[in-house]
Amino acid sequence: MIIIEELVTEEEVRHIFPLMKDLRPYLDETRFIQIWKTMQPDGYRIFAMYDAEELVAFTGIQIRTNMYYFRHVFVHELVTRADIRSKGYGQKLLSFVHDWGREHECVTVALESALIRDDAHRFYETKMGYDRFCYSFKKELG
Repeated sequence: MIIIEELVTEEEVRHIFPLMKDLRPYLDETRFIQIWKTMQPDGYRIFAMYDAEELVAFTGIQIRTNMYYFRHVFVHELVTRADIRSKGYGQKLLSFVHDWGREHECVTVALESALIRDDAHRFYETKMGYDRFCYSFKKELG
């Protein structure tokens, strides 16, 4: 049985670190928890998906408002365990995000994906109906 639940305690959030590390290999657990705590006051939320009580995926989301997406859900992370990808978990979890966004009066779901993640792009565009419509740019300030 598939269950999606919000993680709210530090102990719960630590449980997903191996999946976060898969997506963001440069993070260590201490820094991950520090960043999570910093993002919480701005509405960052983590939802984990379990199948038969086993963690299979998670998403980190936040409601934002701006001039081009209006009120929207921004997906910071969407990760399915590497050994069980392409089994429908990501599709179910992102569909949950769509429903959650509607319930919270959002009109759009937005996300970014690294240029090298062709499989992820195919998933978002083909399976989930997302449009690729812009580039995201960054400049390191260090």
